[in-house]
Amino acid sequence: MEPDLFTAAAEERQEKDPAASPLAVRMRPRTLDEVVGQQHLLGPGSPLRRLVGEGSGGPAGPSSVILWGPPGTGKTTLAYVVSKATNKRFVELSAITAGVKEVRAVIDGARRATGGFGKETVLFLDEIHRFSKAQQDSLLPAVENRWVTLIAATTENPYFSVISPLLSRSLLLTLEPLTDDDVRGLLRRALADERGLKDAVTLPGDTEEHLLRIAGGDARRALTALEAAAGAALDQGESAISLQTLEQTVDRAAVKYDRDGDQHYDVASALIKSIRGSDVDAALHYLARMIEAGEDPRFIARRLMISASEDIGLADPNALPIAVAAAQAVAMIGFPEAALTLSHATIALALAPKSNAATTAIGAAMEDVRKGLAGQVPPHLRDGHYQGAKKLGHAQGYVYPHDLPEGIAEQQYAPDALKDREYYTPTRHGAEARYADAVEWTRAHLGRRRS
Repeated sequence: MEPDLFTAAAEERQEKDPAASPLAVRMRPRTLDEVVGQQHLLGPGSPLRRLVGEGSGGPAGPSSVILWGPPGTGKTTLAYVVSKATNKRFVELSAITAGVKEVRAVIDGARRATGGFGKETVLFLDEIHRFSKAQQDSLLPAVENRWVTLIAATTENPYFSVISPLLSRSLLLTLEPLTDDDVRGLLRRALADERGLKDAVTLPGDTEEHLLRIAGGDARRALTALEAAAGAALDQGESAISLQTLEQTVDRAAVKYDRDGDQHYDVASALIKSIRGSDVDAALHYLARMIEAGEDPRFIARRLMISASEDIGLADPNALPIAVAAAQAVAMIGFPEAALTLSHATIALALAPKSNAATTAIGAAMEDVRKGLAGQVPPHLRDGHYQGAKKLGHAQGYVYPHDLPEGIAEQQYAPDALKDREYYTPTRHGAEARYADAVEWTRAHLGRRRS
């Protein structure tokens, strides 16, 4: 909201007593140069730098922007920096509490400020995805006529949650999850900065690594946990935040898991082998260990997709689509909600009937190719569309299966050297039983009857 006497008084109190505000609020960057991460959005001439008044732009004014990214990546922080750095009128609304009435009041105030004082208005609208279509429609005239410059923030895909006319009138800026190095730099700054903990405590390496795992790329979560652990350490008369203190403070034990070492591969292997062994409970345990340790959800999703083909195959043809859908969902939503999707897929795969027939089939076929068992493509299967192909005998004698009542022709498809090879040996587990019947029937009708 616009500053008032109460807001000014609150800000004055925070300046006199820093502890009156959470550490995450105190450590908010004051300039774009202090922002951690998102460097792809902060280069010279970027929309955000133009919003804070860097560069004149001539007749081209600053654009409205939609900030899209997971929680804790800096959407509100960027808006806060703009509010402090810009000489424009800044108004903040939340889609959780505001409606069309509040939006129209802001727009009317912006038109008066522009017409009466030549003062431009920047409107920060948080959680824009919570606005209905009608509520978003109410923003269109103001954005189109640049009565306000909109900064809208959302954690949901704007192509689904923001109306097309508003998207077309704004620049979509995608915020990336913060890296461990980004969060580490933020934590170290908070420990030393006058606005932060002023070197009251230190953060040993093992505690810092666990704090990074807890944060999961969320700056706000990292600073909140740091503040709580620092308070507990100081209450106990400790000058360093121990791993035990951090665990007790955030009620989250340190998982012994090195994302770049043996534990990474050992736990991933145990997850897949538990799925293969149909032990759903063990599979969920290893999945939980990976999630709690801060494993990349995309890595987990990739392993599940491989498992769906390697260990389940046609015994449950739905296994692969489930795993692929899970991977797509994970890419869109990220943690913490992605844990639900990964659990869904893990349970489905663990309880599915199992078959490695697809795995052994392609393995046997590739082994023959490596041994040189290839041979010429039978003449009747070769391309017969180009001039001269007929003279070479290409495509001559080919029987078109769709012309036959049963849709299958008794003719040779494999090269001579491989005409009797059988790679696919289906099980009779689950849905693969019908594929086993189909294989027997088709091989018989192809003239490959066993003696």
